[in-house]
Amino acid sequence: MNPSIKALHDLYERDLDRVLEELKSYNKEENLWKVNGEITNSGGNLILHICGNLRHFVGAMIGGSGYIRQRDDEFNLKDVKKSEMVDGIKQTKKVVLESLKEMSEDKLEEVYPINVFGKEMTTQFFLYHLYGHLNYHLGQINYHRRLLDK
Repeated sequence: MNPSIKALHDLYERDLDRVLEELKSYNKEENLWKVNGEITNSGGNLILHICGNLRHFVGAMIGGSGYIRQRDDEFNLKDVKKSEMVDGIKQTKKVVLESLKEMSEDKLEEVYPINVFGKEMTTQFFLYHLYGHLNYHLGQINYHRRLLDK
C-alpha cells in the first residue's frame, strides 16, 4: 500500500475505533440522545453523522459501495439502539478501510468526483478534510459524554 494511503488507512482505523470506544463508554444508553442549552447535537446524532458522512464520501464516492445517504436522518433520528450504532460504526470502518485499500496512488491526485466546497480538490485533500471532520465530531462526542452522561 502506498505510504500516503497507508497513513490515511491507519488514521481512519484508529479514530473510528475511538468513536466506538466513546459510544461504548456511555453509562446510560438514553444519555446518547440528550441535548442541553447550547449543546444541540446529541452524541448519538454525531455518531450517526460521522457514519453517514464517511459511508457516502468515502464508501460510495470512492469505493463504489452504493450507499445512499439520508443526511437529515443523521440529525433527526433519536433513540437508535446502541447495538445498532455499534454495527453502524463497524460497517463504516469496514467500508472506509476497504475503499482505501483498493485505491491506487494515482487516485489520490485525481480531482474528487463531486464538487463539495465550490471548487475542485484532489481526492487526497478531501480525504484529509474528512479525517479532520471525523476528529472534530469525535471531540464533541467526548465532551457530550462527559458533560451529559450522568
